[in-house]
Amino acid sequence: MKRCAWCGDDPLYVAYHDEEWGVPCRDADRLFELLCLEGAQAGLSWITVLRKREHYRRAFDRFDAARMAQYDDAKVAELLADPGIVRNRAKVAAFIANARAYLAMRERGEDLAALLWSFVGDVPRVNRWGPGETPAQTAESQAMSKALSQRGFKFVGPTICYALMQAAGMVDDHHPECWRHSDRRASPD
Repeated sequence: MKRCAWCGDDPLYVAYHDEEWGVPCRDADRLFELLCLEGAQAGLSWITVLRKREHYRRAFDRFDAARMAQYDDAKVAELLADPGIVRNRAKVAAFIANARAYLAMRERGEDLAALLWSFVGDVPRVNRWGPGETPAQTAESQAMSKALSQRGFKFVGPTICYALMQAAGMVDDHHPECWRHSDRRASPD
């Protein structure tokens, strides 16, 4: 079975590639978690965050936005001392700001999933990039970044938003030869 070259042979990365990356996700709470984790990845490789993901879930109350929005200085200090996460003050603060922004959206009757999917017309976009052609950002990810920033989200630049779009299946950026690409899914062998 051919896979995207980026996942290599690390079993955790292979499982993530085969079971999660590029699978359309429309669950707002799951998208909130993914948005936070993509922000945590800024400047790092995704495998670094992926290896810490379960610990992130424990440390951040399973990404319960209502609980995260209440974090105080003592909780921030606890998080910054936790070796199981990326201990970056700006990223921890962004998680808290994102929880508050997410809750504010819900209070206004806005759905995070509907907002995010609106940038691809609510239908996954199938790409057929060749080696080295996959962009770091697109006009859609730039628009998503702007919309999220206007709502108070942090660490949501256009590159992070494009990574989110890939991970959440808004775009299918599996290599055209990869068994997970939309063109090949019917016949993985």
